Amino acid sequence: MAGSLADQLLNMGVASKKQAKDARDAKRKTKKAKKSGKAPADDQKVQDKLEQQRKEKQQRDRELNLKREAEKEEKSRIAQLQKILEDSLIKLDPKADEAYNFVEAGKIKKIYVTKPQLEQLSRCQLAIAVHQDLHWLIPDEVAARLEADLGDKVVRIKKETVDEDDPYADYQVPDDLMW
Repeated sequence: MAGSLADQLLNMGVASKKQAKDARDAKRKTKKAKKSGKAPADDQKVQDKLEQQRKEKQQRDRELNLKREAEKEEKSRIAQLQKILEDSLIKLDPKADEAYNFVEAGKIKKIYVTKPQLEQLSRCQLAIAVHQDLHWLIPDEVAARLEADLGDKVVRIKKETVDEDDPYADYQVPDDLMW
């Protein structure tokens, strides 16, 4: 088994002398072009394709990194808001006997608060937050900061505007009025 692969193919009759000569010439031309610094057109096309693939991969990697950074920042921001919420929670007193009705997600809910908490709620100094499926009270300033980001978890009590033409505007309606 001596000789090159081309010789072996010639001996077996798989390739002709012309094909062997063409292969040697192509190999010689490629070596010569590489030495002189000129790449054949096929090599240039391959190089261009590889360069294009490399640029596309870099772009995909860049986009993926930006997406990961955005997700990381979003998680960080949510964690920060949760921390602010947890730090400002006012626990409801289980012995509270004043009922306070409010609207949450289109449903009327009821919590029991103390008399001072009821007064603060009616003056819009406190808001209601949902955290870990429980209702908590938080200061209205904190609720204002959190409302845009945690909208459905914060229920702020809005001050009602008084109509100038209202004939009953001079009469005060008590907050604890039960119908």
